[in-house]
Amino acid sequence: MGVPTFSMCDCGALHLTPVYNFQWVFYCNEEVYFAPWSRWDVQTCTSWRAPIMWNEMFEKAIYDQYHVEKDTSVALTVFAVGRYLEVYLKEFLISAERHFMVGLPVDYYIFTDVPHNVPTVQLAPGRTLRAIPVKKYERWQDISMMRMKAITEAIDNLISTRNQYVFCMDVDQVFVGPFGSEALGDSVALLHAYFYKSSVTEYTYDRNPKSVAYMNDGDYYYHAAVFGGTWQNVRNITESCHRGIKTDKVNDVEALWHDESHLNKYFWLHKPSKVLSPEYLWASEIGFTYEIHVRRMIWAEKHYGVLRD
Repeated sequence: MGVPTFSMCDCGALHLTPVYNFQWVFYCNEEVYFAPWSRWDVQTCTSWRAPIMWNEMFEKAIYDQYHVEKDTSVALTVFAVGRYLEVYLKEFLISAERHFMVGLPVDYYIFTDVPHNVPTVQLAPGRTLRAIPVKKYERWQDISMMRMKAITEAIDNLISTRNQYVFCMDVDQVFVGPFGSEALGDSVALLHAYFYKSSVTEYTYDRNPKSVAYMNDGDYYYHAAVFGGTWQNVRNITESCHRGIKTDKVNDVEALWHDESHLNKYFWLHKPSKVLSPEYLWASEIGFTYEIHVRRMIWAEKHYGVLRD
């Protein structure tokens, strides 16, 4: 199934402004610039007029200048529990220092059951790293679902007083290209690399009516490996997902894809203000596809036999 394209009017421009080397660009509510018609081969706007960020749609320098002037600070949360820490965390952090929000203050929050084993990584000025102890669960599914509660608590106790924006990511992935301030927004979701060309009937939503995460319809299939937004909106996301997980547990139900199922339900009911294309987390095993002009982050090689032993 091909990717549908939208015309300029579908994005609902507020007004047009000439800037830099773009002939014309949109000036959005977020006070940033993007040019959706520069990519006719992909869908660049949602039906609710949120941008879908693809390479060549934006001028990076404009976003960076805006966020530097606003003194933007970003929190990056990542869970490294059990063997995930020793296998993935160091490469994740080193690659993040090369590519994630370069030029902006970033605070890394590492949730782990072995905080004393968090590797030492050289951080750029204005960047910090904090290890937050969490319990190790026997099942990886429980670890996956526990993170929503832990992120909510970290926002309340730490992030809300330091950072305007939060990104929540899985540790088993590697930055390989610029993942910059153009990705920041009020609430940010990521199109799953395996489903962005699929129809809604192919999305792996939770189809069990007994689950809070139940969905029979939706807009897209979002990947829980990356989501973000302002700390207020991310707190709403994580608190809502955690509440749904708790309700399911009381009813002896477990959503098909755990926290990802609940995240998709949340974004169905509360539309994200910005959607990231699969450039922002690509699966190399998919191979070549013409619309992926740049890879900003990729899935790391999976070692489930070792990691979930």
